[in-house]
Amino acid sequence: MYIRVKITPNSKKESFIKKSENEFEISVKEKAENGAANKKILELVSIHFENPPGGVKIVNGHHHRVKLLAVGNE
Repeated sequence: MYIRVKITPNSKKESFIKKSENEFEISVKEKAENGAANKKILELVSIHFENPPGGVKIVNGHHHRVKLLAVGNE
């Protein structure tokens, strides 16, 4: 399954908001440096979808705020 997420790094508090079936807004406390925010996003999405840590991958948007993620064995 593919999902689209809009990221807000360096936020005061973390949030995970479902906008539609395949769209989410995620705020993380980590800065967008050295992949710290991306790692936290992958962790939060894997917990939400109850997948192992390696079960979520960034397909598109590694350096952008809007990302396309593959969840599960796609």
